[in-house]
Amino acid sequence: MRGRSDRQGKMFFAIDLEGRVRPDHPLRAIKATVDRILAGMTEQFAAAYSGTGRPSVPPERLLKALLLMALYSVRSERQLAERVDTDLLFRWFLDMDPAEPAFDPTTFTRNRPRLDAHGLTAAFFDAVLREAVAAGLCSGDHFSVDGTLIESYASLKSFRPVETDPEDKDGGGTAAPADSNAFKPRNAEVDFHGHRRTNATHRSGTDPEARLFRKGLGKEARLCHMGHALAENRHGLVVAVTVTEANGTAEREAALAMLDRLNERHGVTPKTLGTDKGFDSGPFYMQLEARGVEPHGAMGKPPRDPERVRRDQKAGVEARVRMKGRLATDGYRLSQKCRKKVEECFGWIKGVGGLARSRHVGRWKIRQQMELAAAAYNLIRMRKLLAA
Repeated sequence: MRGRSDRQGKMFFAIDLEGRVRPDHPLRAIKATVDRILAGMTEQFAAAYSGTGRPSVPPERLLKALLLMALYSVRSERQLAERVDTDLLFRWFLDMDPAEPAFDPTTFTRNRPRLDAHGLTAAFFDAVLREAVAAGLCSGDHFSVDGTLIESYASLKSFRPVETDPEDKDGGGTAAPADSNAFKPRNAEVDFHGHRRTNATHRSGTDPEARLFRKGLGKEARLCHMGHALAENRHGLVVAVTVTEANGTAEREAALAMLDRLNERHGVTPKTLGTDKGFDSGPFYMQLEARGVEPHGAMGKPPRDPERVRRDQKAGVEARVRMKGRLATDGYRLSQKCRKKVEECFGWIKGVGGLARSRHVGRWKIRQQMELAAAAYNLIRMRKLLAA
């Protein structure tokens, strides 16, 4: 018999969210781990919020919602709020009642400075890492480090001379007369021929922290920030992330900072560190050796003769000579073979986690997004590794 649609709305009904999610759903294992981690952060959440006033959206729910953004490639907080309003799976993950109204997208805007001031996203990332270490999934000896460009939210049209008049809207460096009522097109016709644009003379009006940078010879220059990740070589889990200014020395400086942070927070000092040619620097190798870390870095040019350089350069050149001597070792070959795992991390964080181009203006906001995306990547890897 043909079925009929009943358009009459029911007065009472019950929805069991737990029964709507299949037993083998990938989010089940992730939710159990995340709930256990967030339960252990209760004191940190209590310190970040006042004991009086109107109740806020629970910070546990905000962090889990931001995780969903990374896991499901949700483009914006507004779209996330719409998904929470209509998607029972999202409500189940966030421990929300089916009839409970979804939070406003501006909740993230208001709470983001609080999360940064109390380091809650970094604390959550560290807690995820501790779970991986406790489960025996992380190597304590061999690591790889790399950097990637994160395109800025700003357009190249916002990259203007620093001394440009604030009233200048055409970007050409010459302000229109104050009493002019003439029509001004959206994109003014400006001749940039012969005008050199550099980070020393220009800034983006939209994202002042962004810098003009290109990945290599023959590549176009873009306004961007630089993201960095330190990964262990056994399973490719990310153990540290940060976001810095895009410049030629940022990768080496960030690598040292992440190694120090790993040792300070988790008591881990790597035995070896695999790098690409962008890290090929004598002073950088010396800094690693001073920390008890053996560099396994790819080399661009052969080192010079230490006896034919200035005295102040000799130590750096000798460090590169020592690095050249490791190129023929099995340890170096294994480090370079495992180094691709950190590239896989960047591929997921940028392609799925939404960091190919930043959604925010401000480096601290991008760092928050990267910490949560890296935590989401680790949670997915941990679920697969523990199930194996």
